[in-house]
Amino acid sequence: MTIQILIVDDESSNRQTLKRVLSREGYVVSTAENAAFALAQVRQNPPELMLTDIKMPGMDGIELLKQAKKVHPLLEVIVMTAYGTVEQAVEAMKEGAWDFIAKPIKRAELIRAVRKALEKQALSQENRALRSALERSMNMSWVYRSPSMQMLTEEAKQIADSEANVMILGESGTGKGRLAKWIHQCSNRHNGPFITVNCGAIPEALIESELFGHEKGAFTGASSTRQGRFELANHGILFLDEFTEMPIQLQVKLLRVLQDGEFERIGGQNTIKVDVRVLAASNRQPLEAVQAGHLREDLYYRLNVIQLQIPALRNRKDDIPLLVHHFMAVHADRNRRQPKSLSQDAMTALLQWDWPGNVRELENAIERALILSKTEDISLEDLPASIRAHSPQSDCLTFVVGTPLKLIEREMIEATLMMVDGDKAQAAALLGITQRTIYRKEAEWKGDK
Repeated sequence: MTIQILIVDDESSNRQTLKRVLSREGYVVSTAENAAFALAQVRQNPPELMLTDIKMPGMDGIELLKQAKKVHPLLEVIVMTAYGTVEQAVEAMKEGAWDFIAKPIKRAELIRAVRKALEKQALSQENRALRSALERSMNMSWVYRSPSMQMLTEEAKQIADSEANVMILGESGTGKGRLAKWIHQCSNRHNGPFITVNCGAIPEALIESELFGHEKGAFTGASSTRQGRFELANHGILFLDEFTEMPIQLQVKLLRVLQDGEFERIGGQNTIKVDVRVLAASNRQPLEAVQAGHLREDLYYRLNVIQLQIPALRNRKDDIPLLVHHFMAVHADRNRRQPKSLSQDAMTALLQWDWPGNVRELENAIERALILSKTEDISLEDLPASIRAHSPQSDCLTFVVGTPLKLIEREMIEATLMMVDGDKAQAAALLGITQRTIYRKEAEWKGDK
């Protein structure tokens, strides 16, 4: 992307010097000898950044700043002065200037100020884009902007108002339950109940009662009649989460409900008819469960009328900045904090991490960083150790050529332990050594003191 900078100064030598320095940095630089000419350029070809002197004949730099901001509100401005007072600098900042620098201008100070102003503008533009995308996606209660999620959402929207059973597949933390709720909201059954059963979290002895209910006295402890989840979901949707964990002997009864819409409670004689649409989810591949004998093949095909596959977060990294923006707003409000921006290093680390826990892991990382951060922005140090350990900065070695191998070994082990919060098992796995080796080395280091 070409960055355009406009330099406004009534002294020709100053304009040319600044232009030469910034052109060498790769920026496209134009100049103006007065405020009137500068405003004309802002109107015709708005730059990303304007550097303007304060003391100029006619319209001064403060007034130029005001007028330029009216024409181009997103313009970043740095004011320059050799004679200005502190009061003028404060006034310029109040009118929207990003920074001010005093003449004679040092090259390093100029480049630093320009880079900071452009970084701020890029961050502001990204935040506006994120808010726009977030508003569009939140209209559908689903945060995304990647092509893969757009395709998934379109497919889910197309099948939402049907009566077909749906199988939702994806790794843990990808949002299978959220997608199921979204389908319910878009379906013809949105006024009916949405009932969830986590088949992997309910003890095997209780899951039949959870699904189908029981009559009073049906078993020890059944002191009253109890409706099951199928009855509670009548005229609505039942979401079977982790359905591949359901006991094999119970799957025959589930198959009957899917085929005929009827069942009996445990200990009951009366047949109960229900009108329920079933959405089923799993973080396993169901066909593998079929081949392993954990899932009936006929039940698989009854549930798998339509299959939706949610991509892992590592395969939809375009969504990470948008999700970060969303989770920051959600958890700032929930934890009574002000939302914070992420430093470039922190965002780079988030984009490079593979996210084995997917969206759920990202949400936890953002909430943690927001609560623990002590600075204005969230830095790399505020992120979980596992993410920091794989950041670009973690590749930087602090030792120099010629350092004894014994010292290098100690530094690498200690740095890895610090990155994983002292977890020796994880550190050993990362370093390709045994935990016993770490304990032995630590004992040697103590002996060296």
